[in-house]
Amino acid sequence: MSGTTVSDRATLPRGVTDLRRLKHVVNAMTQGLRQMLVGYWVVMLVALLGVGIVIALLTGGVKASVWDYGTQSPKYFSMAIGITLTPAFFTLLIAQGVTRRMYSVASGIYLTGTAAATALLWLLAYQAEHALYAAQGWPDKLTNPHLFTNTSQGGLIFAEFFLMILAHEVTGWLLGITFFRLGFWRGVLLLPVSLVPAVAAELLLVAQWLADLLRNTGYQRPPLAIAIPSVLIVSALGVYTGYRLLLPLAPKPAKG
Repeated sequence: MSGTTVSDRATLPRGVTDLRRLKHVVNAMTQGLRQMLVGYWVVMLVALLGVGIVIALLTGGVKASVWDYGTQSPKYFSMAIGITLTPAFFTLLIAQGVTRRMYSVASGIYLTGTAAATALLWLLAYQAEHALYAAQGWPDKLTNPHLFTNTSQGGLIFAEFFLMILAHEVTGWLLGITFFRLGFWRGVLLLPVSLVPAVAAELLLVAQWLADLLRNTGYQRPPLAIAIPSVLIVSALGVYTGYRLLLPLAPKPAKG
């Protein structure tokens, strides 16, 4: 566009030439999936944190962190977010003149933003629960293995959930692309490739429900100085792989 400046172009990857258009694409994704994402956050806060504490009080008292029982949920819900992106937006955006490169960059930005927002929600909910438990004299024992050992370690809480959610989102994005482009059976055949980001995050971070199983085999988590950058690199490569898969894909006409 005529209003695009040299500085706009300099801040974007090669081929993504219009910062304003990129913002519009990210905004379209945000608005399109906002109800799904915010609805999930509300359900988790009310059903898990609110109702969970009530149920615990009615069944013998609060003996551990209720919020910690939901640690698997954000990973797998976020995978669904990633799966949804391409079937929901690709055809519409490409038909509006958005390049596949710009669509891929916007998807990476959106997935990173939602991972950060959900991780922040989890961090804040842990802090709110900790304050409530401290006021009531309840033990806030964690029921799952984590990178953190108590809820005062905010940086590790955010890092764990951000990395886990991002990696699972990217796996979902790859699943959505492979099934959307190649159909069911070839999508199934490519499952080992699509699952790489999620599996890598589980093996590198060794946190949450798989941690005990992995430790029982004698497997030890690598140092966080290696694990954290590795998860980010694998996730970035997953987004790039999705972009390469999208390059030959033509927009599909609407059915009916």
